[in-house]
Amino acid sequence: MTQTNTADNLHVLEHHERILILDFGSQVTQLIARRVRESGVYCEIWPFNQVDEDRITAYNPKGIILSGGPCSVGDADSPRAPDIVFTMGVPVFGICYGQQVMVEQLGGRIEAGSGKGEFGRAYVDIVDESKILANVWEKGAHEQVWMSHGDHVADMPDGFRVVGKSEGAPYAFIADTDRRFYGTQFHPEVVHTPHGAQLIKNFTHNICHCAGDWTMSAFKDEAIEKIRAQVGDGKVICGLSGGVDSSVTAVLLHEAIGDQLTCIYVDTGLMRAGESKQVVEMFRDHYNIPLIHEDASALFLEGLEGTSDPEMKRKIIGGLFIDVFDNCAKRIAKEGKPAEFLAQGTLYPDVIESVSFTGGPSVTIKSHHNVGGLPEHMDLKLVEPLRELFKDEVRDLGRALGMPEDFIKRHPFPGPGLAIRIPGEITGEKLEILRKADLVYLEEIRNAGLYDAIWQAFAVLLPVRTVGVMGDNRTYDFVCALRAVTSTDGMTAEYYPFDHQFLGRVSTRIINEVQGINRVVYDVTSKPPGTIEWE
Repeated sequence: MTQTNTADNLHVLEHHERILILDFGSQVTQLIARRVRESGVYCEIWPFNQVDEDRITAYNPKGIILSGGPCSVGDADSPRAPDIVFTMGVPVFGICYGQQVMVEQLGGRIEAGSGKGEFGRAYVDIVDESKILANVWEKGAHEQVWMSHGDHVADMPDGFRVVGKSEGAPYAFIADTDRRFYGTQFHPEVVHTPHGAQLIKNFTHNICHCAGDWTMSAFKDEAIEKIRAQVGDGKVICGLSGGVDSSVTAVLLHEAIGDQLTCIYVDTGLMRAGESKQVVEMFRDHYNIPLIHEDASALFLEGLEGTSDPEMKRKIIGGLFIDVFDNCAKRIAKEGKPAEFLAQGTLYPDVIESVSFTGGPSVTIKSHHNVGGLPEHMDLKLVEPLRELFKDEVRDLGRALGMPEDFIKRHPFPGPGLAIRIPGEITGEKLEILRKADLVYLEEIRNAGLYDAIWQAFAVLLPVRTVGVMGDNRTYDFVCALRAVTSTDGMTAEYYPFDHQFLGRVSTRIINEVQGINRVVYDVTSKPPGTIEWE
């Protein structure tokens, strides 16, 4: 997967104001982009070392945001912003390391960590007024923020003044009003800075004078135009998983090119109860989209036989998926004009994460079967209409396309399906047990009115049997773990605090209704250190 090509995007973006975010390696840079998008302004994230003057000029940003990062400005070969950032006459907002690198490059001085670092919750005293604070903070206020720094600004460049200070950062908020340069040592993009999103909106609207014209309704019309221009009269195949991303991709494509689109739904046998039927009915019957429903459940179950390692499971599923998809595409070609294009539900976080700002590989936490690429002999051109969007924007696009709300709000579901919710070897018996337990669990969550408050909830069938007593009989059955988390983007997550009455009710139903389970436990691990899924 490659980084978004700016020239390719300008066709869609030519009518939109846009902000550029230069990434210096912060773990929360994506949150900056989300806050900018939430303010109604389009933005992109570019690694600091993969930009040049011509590229920035062509992008024509209304403003530039410099992200945080793990480096110290005083380190040898520490990241710097291109000089054009400070000379092209647009507003600049530096956050944490972004503030420090702006100060350093403009002639100020950074003091390395000297016991005055701040990590986590901190408070800023507002000592001056600024347009960027309008309707958020007033002079004299004492406001909560979130800090993560050891170094801090010691001397400001000419033209800057202090807007806010904290115990460990005497220049926690600085401004150069004439040049429209602003810097915060704290992170306004995170939820732990309660009014941070409004500060970012003030930057995009009050300082950069953006109108806020980034809407999914406008994106839909422009994306349809772009799809038609790219595809022409060619045929497109789309791998449909039943998840929100691929489903929105399919509906958008169908609206753009009609019957030039054929969807392929590979039924791996690893889906939740009733899911395959729901997908087929929705796309074949409701939307009347040409759909191949390929039941390959026996093939996948056979391929997974005897495999327990989670990464090996993913590789097997990915390889089989490609083989089945390839065979379906060949059948389509025999029946008529072969497809020239492959549609994928690639999202912007996928694009961002495919490019390391250091230029090296990032650590593999877990592989995904849908990013391994298709065989070269298929020779298909990619259509990725969602590659500029975050997950919440995809849901908004689904609404703009008139898709059912209960479908749009579905919890994320992993590509390998239930295979990674059964640690250990996969069998048909285990799959059936897990499907039934998962169905009961989600039913109780919906009955309690909690489904929309939870990011993701699912059952896991553990490779552990325990002794139990049911009636007068001894049992020796599986343990079922329940998982439910809250999150905004899946990058971090907290377990959902169900009350014990709810958990007791779910446990009783699962044990009574699902043969093969005699014990239920609840997972209270956050992410990090755990992941949301168990494998």
